[in-house]
Amino acid sequence: MTEFDAVWLNAQLATMTENGQPYGTISDGAIAVKDGLIAYAGPKAGLPAFDALSTPLYDVAGQWVLPGLIDCHTHLVYAGNRANEFEMRLQGATYQEIAAAGGGIASTVRATREASHEHLFTLAKDRLNALQNEGVTTVEIKSGYGLDLASEQKMLEVAALLDEHHPISIQKTFLGAHALPVEYKDKADAYIEQVCQMLAVLQQQGLVDAVDVFCEGIGFSIAQSRKVFAAAQDLGLPVKAHAEQLSNLGGSALVAEFSGLSADHIEFLDEAGVAAMAKAGTVAVLLPGAYYFLRETQLPPIALLRQYQVPMAIASDLNPGTSPFCSLQLMLNMACTLFRLTPEEALLGVTRHAANALGLNDRGVLAAGMRADFGCYAISQPAELCYQFGVKSLRQLVIGGKLCRLAV
Repeated sequence: MTEFDAVWLNAQLATMTENGQPYGTISDGAIAVKDGLIAYAGPKAGLPAFDALSTPLYDVAGQWVLPGLIDCHTHLVYAGNRANEFEMRLQGATYQEIAAAGGGIASTVRATREASHEHLFTLAKDRLNALQNEGVTTVEIKSGYGLDLASEQKMLEVAALLDEHHPISIQKTFLGAHALPVEYKDKADAYIEQVCQMLAVLQQQGLVDAVDVFCEGIGFSIAQSRKVFAAAQDLGLPVKAHAEQLSNLGGSALVAEFSGLSADHIEFLDEAGVAAMAKAGTVAVLLPGAYYFLRETQLPPIALLRQYQVPMAIASDLNPGTSPFCSLQLMLNMACTLFRLTPEEALLGVTRHAANALGLNDRGVLAAGMRADFGCYAISQPAELCYQFGVKSLRQLVIGGKLCRLAV
């Protein structure tokens, strides 16, 4: 008899694999777990014989089981908020007026620099709990609100602590090239030199899984981004970029040149950039929350991405300035309503393609040998997770083979 740690029976499986069915569906399915991995995912009739008396059994009574959701782009560790700026904008204040009053990213940098490890950890844990309650099992967390070595290190140390003490699996991304700190005003090249030095120190401390840059007119140039990517490449770290959000600088093609993981935002991406991404296997990460919050009108080139078969991931972009939304399920709805993705495309975007965007090949689908990360939902069909928002449908969540108590 086969030994399993636990078995889930009578499930509708949305495996998100390419098995010829929408969502990779397997009706009347079963999942068996052993040593934190999926040992079997398929029809209940094909489940290997096991000792049902000594193995924990969960009858999900026809509920849908999906891979654990993956939020592959967040700025989840930060202090303070910018609700005052939100109100000021709606009262007519301009971006320049808000910045002159000490607002913008500089206000988040100040608050984050001043915050203790403990305070940042507590704030971030509450945000992770909210994501966990929707079925999220993996989250990427970027630095970028420190903009000096001590503060960037603090943010990444908090992310590492969350990975150790929270059920959700954390991927840590260094985003020192997020904005120009006030102390480097008009000295962007000098700051990029400092970013490369910071990266070497943080990588040596084991705090970096990937490296990101904000390649934009209000961020950093192609030449400056290239310098950071070259430093990352020398250290053996994968790269990604905030690219083509406000203009077409060619940041996505630059990521592809470095065989990067993803280009994120990409509203102004052109066909040449899409073709470069397709050739390099670079994932397009769509961030509908920022598009919505900033009331953008330039849509990402969805048709071109489909034409070139570039995988599309969906993420929350959780941050205090442009996407203060701690809900991946809301992003599913926005991706469908604002970007006209199909529900299957959207759900692939928070499972299989989101895993690809993080360079993780051990999760994102329900298949033998993958991490046992999955959620059981009381829904009538997978599209319901994209269609309806605000109703809690998650009934069970398993991370690394362990049944998690949902946060309250």
